[in-house]
Amino acid sequence: MTPVLFTLTFAVAAPFWALMIVFPGWSWTRRIVASPLIVLPVVVIYAILVLPAIADVLPTVAFPTLDGVRTLLGTADGATAAWAHMIAFDLFVGRWAWLDGTRRGVPAWILSPLLVLTILLGPLGLAGYLLARTRFHATGDTQDRP
Repeated sequence: MTPVLFTLTFAVAAPFWALMIVFPGWSWTRRIVASPLIVLPVVVIYAILVLPAIADVLPTVAFPTLDGVRTLLGTADGATAAWAHMIAFDLFVGRWAWLDGTRRGVPAWILSPLLVLTILLGPLGLAGYLLARTRFHATGDTQDRP
């Protein structure tokens, strides 16, 4: 079951990434990506993996140690749960960057590679977007919102 969930994790997120990267100007992209619920399928996979093991997971994440985290992630279930965790947060961050970028008028030729970087190396994609967004200001904004 775990290998299936591992594969399914990215498979359920990939269509949303494709919309933002490949079809950024399509009217349905905005309609779909506007909902924060696009991350819900990945969150459900995460819950399927983590909730049955919550007695092991909670102490490790509440009082983390390197050895404890290494042990937790050193299993197929642990690695798959970590993967789902990363995919869910990367998608949420990518969604925010796409919405913010389109509101600010960041061109797709800048935004799309940053979204690819977010898929591959989440925090570096976020850092790249945060840097790029300083050059663009949303019409009608009176304050700079993250």
